[in-house]
Amino acid sequence: MSYIDGYVMAVPKANKEKFIAHASMGDEVFTEAGALRVVECWQDDVPRGKVTDFYGAVKATDDEAVCFSFVEWPDKETRNAAMARLHETMQSDPRMDPDKNPMPFDGARLIFGGFEVVVDLSK
Repeated sequence: MSYIDGYVMAVPKANKEKFIAHASMGDEVFTEAGALRVVECWQDDVPRGKVTDFYGAVKATDDEAVCFSFVEWPDKETRNAAMARLHETMQSDPRMDPDKNPMPFDGARLIFGGFEVVVDLSK
C-alpha cells in the first residue's frame, strides 16, 4: 500500500497565484524522485471548529487561506530514499532554491507528517 506525506499551511490570500507557481515548480522534484502523485489544495469549504480546526493548527489569520497538500509514494521505503536524495541535492536544484523559488507563505507555520495508508477505497 502507498505512503502519504501530508502538509497543511496558511498562505496569504493575495499569494494564491504565487503559491500555485511555487508548487508547480517544486512539486516536479517529488515526482522525479518517485512520487506517484502530488496534490495541492486551496481552501474552499473549511469550517471553523469549536475545539480545534485547520485555522488554529497553522495559526491562520483572516487574510490567509488554509492549504492542504499531499504527496503519494508507492511505499515508505521509496519515500525515505527519495527524501534522503532530495536533502542532498536541495541546494543544487533551482526548483528547491529559496532564492529562485521562494515560499509564498510562512514556513514556520507549515505542519506535516508521514502517514501509512490503512484503508484505501479508490477504484
